[in-house]
Amino acid sequence: MSIRIFVPRDSAALALGADQVAAALDVQARQRGLDIELVRNGSRGMFWLEPLVEVQTPAGRVAYGPVAPGDVQDLLDAQFQTGAAHRLCLGLTQALTYLRQQERLTFARMGVTDPLSLADYQAHEGFAGLRRALALSPSEIVQQVLDSGLRGRGGAAFPAGIKWKTVAAASSAQKYIVCNADEGDSGTYSDRMAMEGDPFMLIEGMTIAAVATGATQGYIYIRSEYPHAIATMREAIAKASAAGFSGSNILKSGKTFHLEVRKAAGAYVCGEETAMLESIEGKRGVVRAKPPIPALKGLFGQPSVINNVITFASVPIILARGAAYYTDYGVGRSSGTLPFQLTGNIKHGGLIEKAFGITLRQLLFDFGGGSASGRPIKAVQVGGPLGAYVPERYWDVPMDYEAYAAVGVTVGHGGIVVHDDTADLSRLARYAMEFCAIESCGKCTPCRIGSTRGVEVLDRIAAGNNNAKQVELLRDLCDTMLHGSLCALGSMTPNPVLSALNHYPQDFGLAVPVAEIA
Repeated sequence: MSIRIFVPRDSAALALGADQVAAALDVQARQRGLDIELVRNGSRGMFWLEPLVEVQTPAGRVAYGPVAPGDVQDLLDAQFQTGAAHRLCLGLTQALTYLRQQERLTFARMGVTDPLSLADYQAHEGFAGLRRALALSPSEIVQQVLDSGLRGRGGAAFPAGIKWKTVAAASSAQKYIVCNADEGDSGTYSDRMAMEGDPFMLIEGMTIAAVATGATQGYIYIRSEYPHAIATMREAIAKASAAGFSGSNILKSGKTFHLEVRKAAGAYVCGEETAMLESIEGKRGVVRAKPPIPALKGLFGQPSVINNVITFASVPIILARGAAYYTDYGVGRSSGTLPFQLTGNIKHGGLIEKAFGITLRQLLFDFGGGSASGRPIKAVQVGGPLGAYVPERYWDVPMDYEAYAAVGVTVGHGGIVVHDDTADLSRLARYAMEFCAIESCGKCTPCRIGSTRGVEVLDRIAAGNNNAKQVELLRDLCDTMLHGSLCALGSMTPNPVLSALNHYPQDFGLAVPVAEIA
């Protein structure tokens, strides 16, 4: 009987030598006459331990990591293939504290299955949601999504069921399902992990959306910097279609849903849903004015459901286990879980799927282990490059949409970037304005010109040129961008700038809190 050894194929693991580890295992096993089955699984999300190699034993999987190619001979000499002790041995994977303390609903299969094995996927509840959806009416499917309280996980947090209901009610011969996988926010990688590590989950979620709304064509718009995700999704779509889980006559239901991947244009603004639609249509990625909303006039002018990867990926378990199961997780109007992504100056960077209501302090210290530098954490940016910098006094606020909005912070896509006490928040604020200036599509003046002027004002503040008046000017400029920009790029750029000003005035050469100046 062959020995099953798991080596991740996730991009983060590949960057740290996973392919070389797999190759070394194959060579060494052949030389020793060992019968091994090498499974390339997804990542568990503990990136400081990658490449994380697991061995199947009667007691469960035993984890070893981080494993370098040069460790393979020593591991085999120690009989690690039987789960034996070794300096890299971490114990049973399922018993690891980092994983045991999570609530993995969307990421339940991550690192467990072979991402491109339909048999593995179905053995772990895969397509159970689709099968149930096909037994329901479209309105019943939509109601399940509404009752679950699922909100868009891309950052806007708009109720997914309302989008679906709008498209379902629209009268049109052609409707579309579009997945926004242009994951360009700093500190985010959950979409990439889902596509690389559990692609059938996304296909299933999108297919359920199609059945619910009457759509027959779907597109997954994937960030161009994600070649492995693009390749994995294309292969998974082909396999799902060949097996009857998508394409024509889905599971002999008479339903049709064809799905294809579109490679993104490489612009941050194409993460905005209407700019993405323009790009898919073969045009320059420029933001559209709304109304009309995409749910009524979206891709190619037809009704379109647009959600991000994690939103669609959350749907299968809702249909499989029911809306009530999903709402048991979370707090208030923030139901379910969110995959939080720890990055930056953090000791244990990785993915943590938890129910809404966990605090930032718990994520930073119970999971992250504090800063990588060992210095005090000074600021934490939550929600990507357009998210606010969160000072310590807010680290105990429950992480849910309403609680964070009450203190001027957005949860966003769950990306968390950590900075220690050496960080200069005035420079980070300048970076936010410069980022906006570079990435603006140029369609609206507040974003295009405001961000450029913002960089200039911040430079004058850094030079100490009459800071009080310059700060007042910066605030006025941010107000114009906030209320006058056509899309979130311009309207949210003030978030990191103003939060830096409000919470870290000393970094701008201000002796008193900014709120007291004027």
